[in-house]
Amino acid sequence: MFEVKGKTFFITGAGSGLGFVYAKYAGTAGAKVILNGRNTENLNTSVARLRKDGIDAFGYDFDVSDAPNVEHKINLIVQEHGCPDVLVNNAGINIRSQFEEVRVEDWKKVLDIDLTGIFLISKYIVHHMKKKHSGKIINICSMLSELGRESTSAYAAAKGGVKMLTKAMATDLGKYNIQVNGIGPGYFCTEMTQQLYDDKEFNKWICSRVCLNRWGQPEELVGTLLFLASDASNYITGQIIYVDGGLLAKI
Repeated sequence: MFEVKGKTFFITGAGSGLGFVYAKYAGTAGAKVILNGRNTENLNTSVARLRKDGIDAFGYDFDVSDAPNVEHKINLIVQEHGCPDVLVNNAGINIRSQFEEVRVEDWKKVLDIDLTGIFLISKYIVHHMKKKHSGKIINICSMLSELGRESTSAYAAAKGGVKMLTKAMATDLGKYNIQVNGIGPGYFCTEMTQQLYDDKEFNKWICSRVCLNRWGQPEELVGTLLFLASDASNYITGQIIYVDGGLLAKI
């Protein structure tokens, strides 16, 4: 019931960071993994690394916020690999700025990739999932789906939107046996958070507010991901699971 062997995963924003970790462990568990990313070089390198480890991996470089191209690439993926069993909407960016200094173009870019991108990818994948009357969609949320922090207004708005989009999608798609859930990572040391991790004062502040008194290791997200992708979660939908070391419980 907890197996994902033989399933096909499509993971956006998987050329690096947590997206690559998701792809690596899903592939190690016996799944075929299809990676998306905007940086062709990074994506090709990541696919090559996975294949070297014996993982059935493929890469498609496109921008998740480019609606016409998204539809074209999703149809191409389905044509070449069949409809993915599991969609992991992971692609996201953060452009930090104090609220009154946020540039309109930056606001739109963050919302387009972090929120509209999930809508677009899911819209065109769901068209195919409905035909086989099954599917798992996992949207990557954030602590900022629940909390606010300085200089993150666009990102927090987007991730708050992802949380509610997840619930709305679950409501619409349940009748097609498609489960839609979210994962909200706490503070994990990745390329995106390296600067924060290296800030001794901020690092100490985070550790003081996490029940486990430490940052998470990327592989500690994998159990939740594989659970939501497996048959073990067939009666779970519309939920956000926060993998945060207890931060939300304590803060």
